[in-house]
This record gives sequence, C-alpha cells and structure tokens, in this order.
Amino acid sequence: MKKSDSQSSFFTNTKLTLPTDYDPIRPDYFHVSRIYLAKDCISTPERRLFVERICKLYPEAEIKEYLDTPHNRIELPEKEPLALHLSGKNTLVFGQLKTSVRFSEESRNTCPNYWHFSPYGFCPYGCKYCFLAGTQGVKFSPTVKIYVNLPEMLEEIDDIARRIGKPTAFYIGKLQDALALDPLTHYSSVMIPFFANHPYARLTLLTKSTHVERLLALKHEGHSILSWSINPPEISRQFEENVPDVKERLEAMRKAASAGYPVRAVLMPIIPVDGWREIYSSFTKYLVESVPLQRLTLGGICSYKVAKRIMEIKLGQYNDISKNLTRMESLDGRNRYSIFLRNKIYSQIIKIAKECKPGLDIALCLEEDALWKSNRIEANLGYCNCVL
Repeated sequence: MKKSDSQSSFFTNTKLTLPTDYDPIRPDYFHVSRIYLAKDCISTPERRLFVERICKLYPEAEIKEYLDTPHNRIELPEKEPLALHLSGKNTLVFGQLKTSVRFSEESRNTCPNYWHFSPYGFCPYGCKYCFLAGTQGVKFSPTVKIYVNLPEMLEEIDDIARRIGKPTAFYIGKLQDALALDPLTHYSSVMIPFFANHPYARLTLLTKSTHVERLLALKHEGHSILSWSINPPEISRQFEENVPDVKERLEAMRKAASAGYPVRAVLMPIIPVDGWREIYSSFTKYLVESVPLQRLTLGGICSYKVAKRIMEIKLGQYNDISKNLTRMESLDGRNRYSIFLRNKIYSQIIKIAKECKPGLDIALCLEEDALWKSNRIEANLGYCNCVL
C-alpha cells in the first residue's frame, strides 16, 4: 500500500476525539488554586468526562461553573496588575476556543507569518520577562486555559492543509507553552498521530517543558518538530521562576532527538547582562555540540507596553532588560534593544554556532532585514522556528 493510501485510510476510519482512558498527572510547576468551567466546556458527555477527570486531581481547588460565560470573560477578584497576573498563573479555566486556528499577521518585521493553533491559553511558568502578559487575550483574561475542542481544531487543520495542498506547518507556542499541561490533557497522544498520518499538515511546537516521555513512544514520521525555549543557566536563574531547569530541558531535547524528532532551539530572549559575551558564547557552544539541532533561532526582547510594565514591577525599572531598551518603539510597536546592540549580540552567537556546526540553520525572530544581512544569514530569511 502506498503511503498516501495509508494516510487516506487513517482519516477515513479514525474519528478524532479527546483523549480517553488515561490517568492525568499533575504537571510540575502548575499549582492550581481555582478552577473555572466556562461556556461549552462540558456541553457533551465526552467533554464532561474529560474535564471531570482533570478536576478530580485538584480536590483542594475551588471549582466554579460559569457555563454562560466565554473563557475570555472570566473575571478574577484581583485588580492590581501584578496580583492579577500572578493569580492567573494559578487559575485553570476550561473553555472552547472557536477561532483556534489562525494565520499570523505580523508586519513591519521579517516574520514570514504562519499558521498557529491554540489547544491551550497562557502559561503556568513564571518568567519575569513574560511576552504573553502583553498580548490582548492575556491582558484581559490572564488565566491558564485548556480548550476542550481539540478534535474540531484538528478537523479545521485537515481542511486548511488539504486546501493548501503541500506540507505546511501548524504551530503551538505563540500564545501558550505547547507541552506544560500535557500530563493533564494527554493532547500529544491525539496530535502526534494526527500529524504523523497527514499528507500535508505538520506540527511545530515551542516549550520549556520536560514532559516528553509520552511523546517518545508515539509514531511521528518526522512530522512533528519539537522546539525548546532556552537560555544559559545564569540567565534562567535570574529571569525565569517556576520553570524546568535548563539542564533538564537539554536532556529532554536529546531524548526527543534520539526518538527521531526534528529538534530546534529558540535562544530568546537574549539578555545582555554583565559578561553576556562569555555567558552566551560558552552556552551556545555547549548547546550546539551536545544537542543535534535542526535549527537555531535567536531573538531579543520584543515586548509590548503592558508586558514591559509588568516586567518592571517584578524587576524594577532599571533592570538588565529595561536599561538596554530604546525609548522609541520599533516599527511593529514592540520595545527592543538598539539595532547596534542586537547586531553585536547576534554576530557573537552566530560566530560561535557556525564554528561548532558550520551547516546549522540559523535564523532571527521578529527582526529586521538589515540584521539578517549584516550577519550573512539572509539566505535563511523566512526559515525560522515556527515554519518548516
């Protein structure tokens, strides 16, 4: 039987469902004090069983039903910005996201734009520079969300990918961490086989999680690309709270690569602390030599005002990030370091990476044409982390 025939048979004979017959596990780094059930999250027996199974893991959590309220209209009692932000990290909301599959609309930077989808919303980790804090959905509804309409998302992806008619990436990580909640949902057990058997749809995901054991046993056909957000331990200890250890992330990357997954790294946000050149040079060398990377993407801080404001409440106004940001917003409305500093940082890391692995694909995230050209990687323009 031809592979295409096998794939056609899979989609004809397989009904997409939420994960069933599994035992959820409390994921590391997610401490749930409140659970809210929003509109449509228990609207079918399948959804109700899925939600109840997870809720039973948290008998100490306060559970409230708001079944007439959309997930993004759930209000928390906290009003002060930082308190609201921190409280949301410990609040789990179940809901349905109808506009879950979207095409990004970046402009005034070199992002190639890409398809992305959202089985989850926001993230339980405590990074002090959190980008997501400034996005519109998180600003007004800063809770960790599980969306129960995963089967419908994959059906929409199937339609879009077949319409496009060529291998196309669908990305998880723009508005969430892709694996942090997988021990609760087991969504990977549905998604990885779906993409493995699809003639066109491919999965790319971004995570800080080390929850990869379930993925290692799944048949993936190389159709799922696993990518890790990473920084040197010295940076992580200072700017990332309640996150998996960097060494553990590196080990998860090696395990995924050993299981045949294409593995990528996103070194972002690069933070120019005192001694950054030595810190990042040493770490880049270790990363490239110890993990069989398919691609390395670099980026600095590129936050909107709201995220910057929350970051400065956590770190103080004159911190190692803010003191290097220019007063002028970039053309795309984000706050960044000066182009001179970004070029200095990128050129140093690219130099080390190329010395260690000359053929490694290297890209920049949300950057300007001039920086690709000055670092002589313009041939990779449009081939960054979120796309094939």
